[in-house]
Order: sequence, then structure tokens, then C-alpha cells
Amino acid sequence: MLKEFKKFILTGNVIDLAVAVLLAGATALVVNGFVKLIMMPIVGHFTGGVDFSDLKIVLDQAVLAADGTIEVAENAILYGEWINTIINLIIVGFVLFMIVRAYNKAKKKEEAAPAAPAGPTKEEALLMEIRDAIKAKN
Repeated sequence: MLKEFKKFILTGNVIDLAVAVLLAGATALVVNGFVKLIMMPIVGHFTGGVDFSDLKIVLDQAVLAADGTIEVAENAILYGEWINTIINLIIVGFVLFMIVRAYNKAKKKEEAAPAAPAGPTKEEALLMEIRDAIKAKN
């Protein structure tokens, strides 16, 4: 069983999958940073300074103690964070679309490249021999 597991884990597909998962995680961090730090301020600028991450519906207000510490935390629906997540999804989907589109274009160019000319067929070779023999007689 250990040999089978070792064979399975060392196949190219599993290693490729592991690399893809790690790259996806790193890409998610980059995309989240891009959305939060670059795109959302731009969107907020065009929506009159609205910061979506601050949008919420408060169900229960926070309860403060006499010394100012929070006894009971606020209970709220953070729909602004959900809007940020939707925008993040749209950006990731668009980037993936562009990557796949570029990949498909590159793949089509590869397929469109003409194959190297094959050698003459048997009939062509025979005809060339006949031609050469006729030339040699004259």
C-alpha cells in the first residue's frame, strides 16, 4: 500500500495539481490585495466616496461597560463585504477569461503552423526515377 501511495503521489498529475493549488492561493492573495487596495478606492470615488466594506445592517448594537470596554459585541449583517466579494469574483473571472483566451490563441497558432513537408510518396519517387532515366538516355 505504501508503494502504491508513493507511486500515486509522485506522478506528474498530483505534483502539477499541488503546484496549481499553491499558485491559486498566492494568486488569490494578489487579487484580493488588488481589489481591496486599488479597485475599491476607485469604485468608491465614482460612487461618491462610499466604502463598501463599511456597509452593514446592525441587528443588535454593541453594549458598552461603564469603563468603555465592549461587554457584548455588535451583531450586524456585513453586506458591504459581500459586495466586495462579488467584485472580487468578477475581477478574478475576467482575469481567468483573459488567460484562457490568450492560451487558446497561442494554441491555435501552434496548430496552424504548417507541418514539415513529408518525403515523396512511392508514386512520386517512381516518377522521378523514370524522369531521371529518360534524361540520362538523351
